[in-house]
Amino acid sequence: MSEQRTEVLDVSHLEGGYGPIQVLHGFDFHVAEGEVVVILGANGAGKTTTLRAVSGMIQRTGTIKLRGEDISKATPPEIVRKGVAHVPQGRGTLPELSVEDNLRVGAYIRHDDEVDDDMDQWFDVYPVLRERRNQRAGSLSGGEQQMLAVARALMSRPSLLLLDEPSLGLAPIIVQDLFDRFSHINKDTGTTMLIVEQNAQLALGIADRGYVLESGHIQIEGPADDLIHDDAIRKAYLGV
Repeated sequence: MSEQRTEVLDVSHLEGGYGPIQVLHGFDFHVAEGEVVVILGANGAGKTTTLRAVSGMIQRTGTIKLRGEDISKATPPEIVRKGVAHVPQGRGTLPELSVEDNLRVGAYIRHDDEVDDDMDQWFDVYPVLRERRNQRAGSLSGGEQQMLAVARALMSRPSLLLLDEPSLGLAPIIVQDLFDRFSHINKDTGTTMLIVEQNAQLALGIADRGYVLESGHIQIEGPADDLIHDDAIRKAYLGV
């Protein structure tokens, strides 16, 4: 089914890294309209670097197309305006601002009169944020800050949401709830998602497709159902 969808993200020959250290070694991947795609891999495989390359946060080469438009040379603010929202590892909320102000910051590129309506929508998805709307973001629990980071990213109405290790540092029950809500958001709003995650079981459970990254190269790719039953994946990432 995904072959019939519009390509939201199409990346080819992606290379990138930090100064003289090359992390990504020329690979291709794509994400289609409405898909949830997960990138798996061990620490140091290049997963976070891949998301940073897509959002323009590092020097990279290759071709990155967003809905057919080449954004390879675009700056991070330009990429945000074109419809990409990035929730970085460690959440990255603005701790001194209130929950509500964090959400308004997420909508800074918009010039419409529906920001309050969208805020109510994400308060419905994450009711605890409504209860804490006047509370400083830095005083929230780790799970609540992750919810806020996701809701803030969605306030820009992105066509592509990048999520970097959303389960990091969270209790298992919180992580399960977080991924359940990702799945509902994808189904209810059609938001396209590219998720970097070490919790392969949960990530593949909500994904359409997945890629396995090793040392800056894609080693395996395929439908999530196939990957979750692949013996090599099960041994390496699922503890089986």
